[in-house]
Amino acid sequence: MRAIETITGRVSVLDRDDIDTDQIIPKQFLKRVERTGFGEFLFYDWAREPGWELPKNPVLVAGRNFGCGSSREHAPWALEDYGFQAIIAPSFADIFRNNCTKIGLLPVQLSAEACRAIAEAGECQVDLAGQEVRWPGGAEAFAIDPDTKQRLLNGLDEIGLTLAQSDAIAAYEAAREQSGGWAGPQTTALA
Repeated sequence: MRAIETITGRVSVLDRDDIDTDQIIPKQFLKRVERTGFGEFLFYDWAREPGWELPKNPVLVAGRNFGCGSSREHAPWALEDYGFQAIIAPSFADIFRNNCTKIGLLPVQLSAEACRAIAEAGECQVDLAGQEVRWPGGAEAFAIDPDTKQRLLNGLDEIGLTLAQSDAIAAYEAAREQSGGWAGPQTTALA
């Protein structure tokens, strides 16, 4: 996972509320377990509508309740594979937000007014370290869980977090081996 400090560039705008995970990546494309190759199916049904255009930019600005619906890890995978590095919206579904941060896709919750202003500006800078989004003519702070922020700033997924503790794990395993290993749960016979 790549470390995130700032994400700067043009924004793509999807001015719709309640975009669920089946709209982000329809169920017929969930037959793989790799995290790559889903971008071509992003918003598959909508992409066939006349006039649909969703440029590949680093930031997507969307409406409220983005990522609602079923828990689908493939939705953040598709967004990231398409090229998005951050999603800005007035609100997110909790499971979707967590699935994003696990792969290094940054969900940023801002006011509806800020989302509209960023969409109109067409560009922004997301500063994770400073917890602020800036665009021509404005800026707004955003909240993020401190542990999640540190993980993203350091480019650590859950496996990376575990590997960061490899010295402590090795010391534990060595001590366990010297003590004869794990004896299993102690049980007492019932009378």
